[in-house]
Amino acid sequence: MLKLWTNARVITGQTDQIRPEPLDVLCDNGRIIHVAPGIEAPNAEVVDCGGALMTPALVDCHTHIVFGGDRAREFELRLEGASYEQIAREGGGIAATMTATRAMSVDDLVQSALPRLDHLLAEGVCTVEIKSGYGLDIEAELNMLRAARRLGEVRPVRVVTTWLAAHALPPAYKGRAAEYIAEVAITGLDRAQAEGLVDAVDAFCESIAFSVEQLEPLFAHATKLGIPVKLHAEQLSHCGGTQLATRHKALSADHVEYATEADAHAMAAAGTVAVLLPGAFYTLRETQSPPVAAFRAAGVPMALATDCNPGTSPVTSILLTMNMGATLFRLTVPECFAAVTRHGAQALGLSHETGTIAPGLSADFALWEADSAAVMVNRIGFNPLKARVFKGEYV
Repeated sequence: MLKLWTNARVITGQTDQIRPEPLDVLCDNGRIIHVAPGIEAPNAEVVDCGGALMTPALVDCHTHIVFGGDRAREFELRLEGASYEQIAREGGGIAATMTATRAMSVDDLVQSALPRLDHLLAEGVCTVEIKSGYGLDIEAELNMLRAARRLGEVRPVRVVTTWLAAHALPPAYKGRAAEYIAEVAITGLDRAQAEGLVDAVDAFCESIAFSVEQLEPLFAHATKLGIPVKLHAEQLSHCGGTQLATRHKALSADHVEYATEADAHAMAAAGTVAVLLPGAFYTLRETQSPPVAAFRAAGVPMALATDCNPGTSPVTSILLTMNMGATLFRLTVPECFAAVTRHGAQALGLSHETGTIAPGLSADFALWEADSAAVMVNRIGFNPLKARVFKGEYV
């Protein structure tokens, strides 16, 4: 069915400036077929945007929104002086969420995650990545991805799933990381792929998680299966994770506070996106900022994401994330906007599907009561969204 969106001030996302003249967007069966001023389409249904600002729908390319329980007590402990590493080593952190997550059914996980997902959708998000990583055994990890797939069925949103079994070492495997990678992360990945549950593979490379050497077999197996990889890298220290990621042509390296200039050049050569996660930086009160200048100089695309999770980034606002990216990491408004549109899509391997308003892509866009993209970045606790459009339909 033809649908013509008219009377909009458009930021296509291919550039980050509002086009000087109003543009029309012609869609057919949920895909964009033409973008131009004054399109003539007599057989199309016409939607008058009322002069609203139209942008590509937003992309949240790194989330952990499926989980059980909460970690509010750990927030208190950090305020009292405990570090993230100390809490994790004493059985808190990811291991605490593991216990709560394993106790929940797929239906329970879906119902728990829906309010978090709905907050993201209410701010113009049409594509969201959802990771496993809190089950830490095969069946619980699979249940997390089953719940993620279900979320994409009960809400009008594109869900990208990521196998993150190598998130932390569960107590049953203490001191046996290599066995855990072989018996749970790799064996479970085969099952996830067979069930059609996995779009990418991720891992946590850090002193409190897994080393480069321990993760190499997992990434090699993912590559053999033809599944793209990404990595939590260089968040708390420099462990060499970015180099591991780039050797495997990773879609993204995420956090990257301790990445170096050499890492930035390796990422540029590999086409790896730097996904910056200011929510975790803020929550953990970190002081080491990602090397934004090095990423700029090397030409590394930078994305922003909420990193929504129960412990280190309990954030369900992509708009606040943009503001934190600007305020904490000194990204410009155009960089923040690109970070949650075309670069967010690139970090998920979806540049061919969403992230810009261009012929051939899905008709995913947002309409805003705003004069410019700066309104979306500088306001805190203010949502100027007028409407969200997913695959050509108001939702």
